[in-house]
Amino acid sequence: MNKAETLEIKKQFTPDRCTIDHICGCYVDHEKNKRLTFRKAFGQIPEDEMFKYLDIFQHTLAGSFGKNLISLEFPLDQEQPGGTQDFLLTLRNSRLEDDELLEEFYDKIIANYINGENYYIIIVHAVYDIPGVTNDGIEMEDASDKIYDYILCSICPVKLSKAGLGYNESKNVIEDRYRDWIVEGPTKGFLFPAFIERDMDIHNMLYFTKKPDDLQPEFVEAMFGGRAPISAPEQKGIFDAVVQNTIGEDADYDIMKNIHDNLNDMIEDHAEDPEPLELSKKDVKQLLQDSGVSEERLGYFEENYTKCAGDEDFPLLASNIANTKKFDIETPDVVIKVKPDRTDLVESKIVDGRQCLVIAVDDHIEVNGINVRTFMNK
Repeated sequence: MNKAETLEIKKQFTPDRCTIDHICGCYVDHEKNKRLTFRKAFGQIPEDEMFKYLDIFQHTLAGSFGKNLISLEFPLDQEQPGGTQDFLLTLRNSRLEDDELLEEFYDKIIANYINGENYYIIIVHAVYDIPGVTNDGIEMEDASDKIYDYILCSICPVKLSKAGLGYNESKNVIEDRYRDWIVEGPTKGFLFPAFIERDMDIHNMLYFTKKPDDLQPEFVEAMFGGRAPISAPEQKGIFDAVVQNTIGEDADYDIMKNIHDNLNDMIEDHAEDPEPLELSKKDVKQLLQDSGVSEERLGYFEENYTKCAGDEDFPLLASNIANTKKFDIETPDVVIKVKPDRTDLVESKIVDGRQCLVIAVDDHIEVNGINVRTFMNK
């Protein structure tokens, strides 16, 4: 799935567009005990509660692709009877009206989800009539000929509200505030089947994690089958290790600046693409070559890439390995923070026999909040 496809489904979680027919839930305590389960028609929920649920569902489809939202393809063996895809398909087809299936679903999550606190599992079923779209992108509500029949699961922490003082209106006093258990926004979730090219794709699904560094690969593998993807922080670590090991002692400021600039230029050039930019092993090698890494050092690339990433040539998302929001230069005593698109302001030069970083200054310098004079405004 891509950003536009996810946004189209996300828009359904509003009161005027909502097509959810059933909602089910299971409240689990920190000892993995089911404290509450329920199943009801979504239309039976009071309006104020409905708005809060819809907000949770929208946040389950929020974030960056490759970091918070990860597309997963089911291995072929998981589409056989008894496989993970087969189970989710059976659960979807039941429209969440089979209590035994729901209990099995909750049990799978409880057994594999790593969490030491209370949490709330929510799952909904909905059917979206996919409207036709004109050549200029206008939806035609009366031209729907396909449906998207899906389930969405959200897993939300349940935490005790903070202690404090509050105003008791009935007694007209300030007193110790009552603490209750609050359902927070989702930390994990998934959408099944996937919605790809404005159609239902039962061979794929979308996984959500609030924290990119908390992918929980064991949970992913148990719930969806197959090998869990590499998280965004892990991809960044692999890329940095490949660069460091390949360049070795030849690493200098100019090469690292070139890698930063070239990578960010690639992301900008593909900003309008529907799919996030991916870099294969070949692309990473070309990036290093274009950034000034010598042919001698590139001779170590294949060996280093295999050592850091393994034998499988899985793609690295450019947005996961690039620093698009910062460009920091650190020495033992000085840290320089540069806007990522203004790396041209900092140069490496030899001054009086010492390597120095030279920063171009036009007409403004500020020291501890005080403006100071520059050569340009003497």
